Amino acid sequence: MSEDGQRAPDLVCIGRTCVDLYAEQEGAPLEDVQSFRKYVGGSATNIAIGTARLGVRSAMLTRVGAEQMGRYVRRTLSENGVDTSRVRLDPERLTPYVLLAVRESEGFPRIFAYGAAADMALGEEDVDLAFIASSKALLVTGTPLSRPGPRAATFKAIRAAREAGTSVVFDLDYRPVFWGVASHERGGEMFVESEKVTESYRAALPDCDLVVGTEEEVRIAGGSADTLEALRSIRKESGAVIVLKVGAMGAVVFPEEIPESVEDGVRVPGFPVEVFNSVGAGDAFMSGFLSGWLRGEPLEECLRLGNACGAIVVSRHGCSPAMPTREELEYFLNLEEKPRRLREDGWLSHLHRVTTRKSPGELRVLAIDHRWQLEEAADELGAGRGRLRDLKVLLGRAFRRVAEDDEAAGVLLDDIYGDRALEELTGSGFWIARAVEVARSRPVEFVGGPNVAATLRRWPQEHVVKCNLYMHPQDDPEIRPLQEQRVIQLYDACVQNDRRLLLEVQAPQGMQYDKTSVAGLLARFYELGVRPDWWKLPPNPDPEVWRGIGDVVRRHDPYCAGLLVLGQGLEEERLVRSFAAASSEPLCRGFAIGRSIYGEAARRWLAGEIGDGELVSSVAEGYGRMNELWRRRSEGGIREGAAG
Repeated sequence: MSEDGQRAPDLVCIGRTCVDLYAEQEGAPLEDVQSFRKYVGGSATNIAIGTARLGVRSAMLTRVGAEQMGRYVRRTLSENGVDTSRVRLDPERLTPYVLLAVRESEGFPRIFAYGAAADMALGEEDVDLAFIASSKALLVTGTPLSRPGPRAATFKAIRAAREAGTSVVFDLDYRPVFWGVASHERGGEMFVESEKVTESYRAALPDCDLVVGTEEEVRIAGGSADTLEALRSIRKESGAVIVLKVGAMGAVVFPEEIPESVEDGVRVPGFPVEVFNSVGAGDAFMSGFLSGWLRGEPLEECLRLGNACGAIVVSRHGCSPAMPTREELEYFLNLEEKPRRLREDGWLSHLHRVTTRKSPGELRVLAIDHRWQLEEAADELGAGRGRLRDLKVLLGRAFRRVAEDDEAAGVLLDDIYGDRALEELTGSGFWIARAVEVARSRPVEFVGGPNVAATLRRWPQEHVVKCNLYMHPQDDPEIRPLQEQRVIQLYDACVQNDRRLLLEVQAPQGMQYDKTSVAGLLARFYELGVRPDWWKLPPNPDPEVWRGIGDVVRRHDPYCAGLLVLGQGLEEERLVRSFAAASSEPLCRGFAIGRSIYGEAARRWLAGEIGDGELVSSVAEGYGRMNELWRRRSEGGIREGAAG
């Protein structure tokens, strides 16, 4: 344990922390790029995230701006399991940006928009000696050595590590632009000779246990344009294990004396895969290598892990978000035949999505996305449909009254009448799902038009995509294939835009499901390659039906976040029976219910019988009661906690 009572880290990382803006247009020079994807970046930060995803207790020691992007960086690190207790908010400086083109030629052009950046203002006062001493290893990187403040902080951390017996890992991380030996326009330049840089690197080498770098980085650290001579020069200064990264060929390790040839070092074969984006491959290699090295694995195994992580990341867009998890790494290494185009491995891509995102163990959702039902009620009562927007705002406030500090609380809204309610709730930290289907459409149509991928790009990242499907095993042959094609289109759009998906299945008007209908529909979607995060399914009082559905989901996607019971406007007694039956299936992890909670109160409000305050109180009470009924669903002999 560290002095502040937190669990001691395995690895503390010091180095660059920024926001990466990656071009979305592949092959275009930066001046022709039209849009970017935003990620957390910086070599040390990438390694902190990469190692954390592989089970290492990683911590970051850096500064970020006390502004929106600084909060984004801290939140992302925390979401990936990185200890951010030593990530300081700097009120005077900004979180820096790096703009990158995805382009084979010109070494992936990039612009480092740094200036007076927060991470380069790191000082000795930021280094917690006890925290460093509590860790197994300290990772330092080359770029901070280019500025006096972070250079002093780096050497203070190294001294603390040496005194405590903490291992020191040096990622050479040479970026000429930071040292003033390359212009801003040549931000992608990987090697420029400089005696000043060599002297700075050599000052750190004697205290290192592990030194890792590319050929260009080894040459600058060793002060020679000849790689073998540079390695020998490093060895004169340091007894560290030296790892030379050689791109697609993997890496070579030199644990002791440097041999007559680079080829004579310790090495294992790399993995021949298509390179889509080489930026981040080195950080991925380091993450994999360290995950084995910190456990005391043989160097050959460390290399194998590092090579695998590098191979996976070069197939993806971005650096930190592309880092694999333990589940992905295990799957990849166990593949008998590894595809050259890893982006085409659907299961690997699915594993990446589901194992890099946390899902609530339970969800209790107030569903207020109804449109046509409320339109009919408003028309019947002589209330203008324009009042439905006000109604949704009030329903959202009723939800919020109950949901504060409840991690299982969620809300489902539309953007037809619920646009203002969505705006009030977005950014509040609640689980929010948003309807993408045109109400009552069959086959399904999408709000915003047929290009659903373009529609989703305009949505806030936090909005879960919800789609209601009216389907039946006996659907007309003209409807079924079109409906399936549109669901595949929606799923692909969610994958492309990194959105989570909730699919709702209901029987079309005038049709009923038998005991196997829903399970059969879900099995069909899995056959089509559609793997939503959640399923929202009709209530059913038969435990056998729920077990059958659960068996289908487990067989096709054991990482599914769960099944949610919908309400269909049923009275409380019938819902309670469905809740009890659902408790027999562990994958049933909550409900998404609306009209059963707010239907009567909404009608009275539209009719002018009650005011805003009474509506909010009534719905909040109903939602709270439904939460309690779900918590008590196991009464009567069904085991408690089966759905969580």
